[in-house]
Amino acid sequence: MPRHLHTESNTPRWIALAAVLVVFSALVFGALHFASGTTTPAGTDTSPLPLASSATTAAPGGASATGAPASNTPTAAAVDPKTGRRSTLGGLVPDYTLPPIEDGMVPVITKIPTEQKVVFLTIDDGAVKRESDLALLEKNGIKASLFLAHTFIAGHSDFYQAYLDAGFLIEDHTMTHNLGFINLPYGQVKAEICGMADYEEKYFGRRPVLFRPPGGPYTMAVRRAAAECGMKAIVDWEAKANARSMQYQVGDALRPGEIVLMHFRPEFPADLGAFVKAAKAAGLKPVLLEDYLGVK
Repeated sequence: MPRHLHTESNTPRWIALAAVLVVFSALVFGALHFASGTTTPAGTDTSPLPLASSATTAAPGGASATGAPASNTPTAAAVDPKTGRRSTLGGLVPDYTLPPIEDGMVPVITKIPTEQKVVFLTIDDGAVKRESDLALLEKNGIKASLFLAHTFIAGHSDFYQAYLDAGFLIEDHTMTHNLGFINLPYGQVKAEICGMADYEEKYFGRRPVLFRPPGGPYTMAVRRAAAECGMKAIVDWEAKANARSMQYQVGDALRPGEIVLMHFRPEFPADLGAFVKAAKAAGLKPVLLEDYLGVK
């Protein structure tokens, strides 16, 4: 075949093939460019940013939705509508109700009848006053009911205000801490209880609702006087942290619902250490007695 005839017959074919290749390349390049511009890298949050007024939501892995590390600050305890305080119960619903006053006498409790894993620390008197004791309680995350007597704390209301500010409560332990208390005439018994309740209401802004007789003994007359002074119960104990160890009236370990007696004494750190160790061994959480009883 003559050369000019061969060239004329093949030129359109090569031109067409080249055009196809150019178009195909353009299509492939365009597709790759589109894919690279729309593909989201793994782990990228594509949700819209929260409004400035919205709360930041913590995401799995300890980061917030904005990518900032989640705060480790514990959530503040909810205010209990029944008591008006920030509760120590951590969402636990008590299964015990404090009995009412009957025949003009307050009930007596020495242990809360429950199987819930709770224990209650109560600290008496107020003879020894050290800021380090409150710091130690706070370090261990413990709130306690303080049964204080006027003879030990008179003139030191500012010192105990720090306990109130930290979430502790102060209850009634008489004016003079007379260990012969149950043998006093009824009028004097009532004056010991009511006088301390009046003092605490005046200086601490809350009238106590729980009473502990000096040494623990009580009579029907004491129960009646306590009721007339506005108390809701007499609180005794069956276990105590004392002399750097735990002492039990029943068994050899803390039980659920145990009310533990302790004192503000020089050996306070060792006594508290014994209590903390015993509570951990029994798997019990220290909570405020008043929170569990639902009293103000």
